[in-house]
Amino acid sequence: MISIFDAILAINPNARVNVENNSVDNITWDQGQTVISKKDIEAKKAQLETEYNANSYQRKRVLEYKELKEQLDLLYHDMTAGKLNHTGQWHMHIKSVKDKYPKG
Repeated sequence: MISIFDAILAINPNARVNVENNSVDNITWDQGQTVISKKDIEAKKAQLETEYNANSYQRKRVLEYKELKEQLDLLYHDMTAGKLNHTGQWHMHIKSVKDKYPKG
């Protein structure tokens, strides 16, 4: 989940603040820091949450894809068998994951 602190850093990566209870009402800005409005922080947090939720399929796919060395081995065997098309093991593996977790 996206925190208030994540939103602040997305607006100003150099911000130095203390955020208690993940609340815009409990932010203490370090001396000399430019204060970001609560409205801007909440808007950025909402934007980041929307992006995070829209990309959940990517996080799920990563957990299902075989490790790169295993994928390369599949490709090697597909090349040896002359199956660098939709009938190859690598293609079928990738397609099964993409089908299970479609984009948006």
